[in-house]
Amino acid sequence: MKKLKITALLAVLAFSPFYANVLTTDAPSIVKMVADAIKWKSESIDVGNIPQGKPKLIRFEFTNTSSKPIIIQNVAPSCGCTTADYTKTPIQPGKKGFVEASYNAATVGPFMKTVNVTTSDSKTPKTLSFKGVVAS
Repeated sequence: MKKLKITALLAVLAFSPFYANVLTTDAPSIVKMVADAIKWKSESIDVGNIPQGKPKLIRFEFTNTSSKPIIIQNVAPSCGCTTADYTKTPIQPGKKGFVEASYNAATVGPFMKTVNVTTSDSKTPKTLSFKGVVAS
């Protein structure tokens, strides 16, 4: 019984906020810098009801708010039912670019899809999403 109490006490200490101040957090300035490089008009779009069998084009627009050109390096849709296009030339500071997703709308019912966008500004992909309902 004494071993159980000691084990329980050690478990509580291991998960306590005691360790919360062990690591410093100077990263917010880096996160803010990355977040400010591209300003998306919308990161999530609801297309509403769309007809079955007619592809739906979804356009995500953004502005380069950094001081250097940004290149879209990769655009990866979440499934084979979606194709993507994007601005292929460098987007200069203050200028606009786009990512387009074309959803084939073959299956009736609600859907939610994503497109991951990797740019020269950040190796961490930005996830854009769109949803709607395919009606027959």
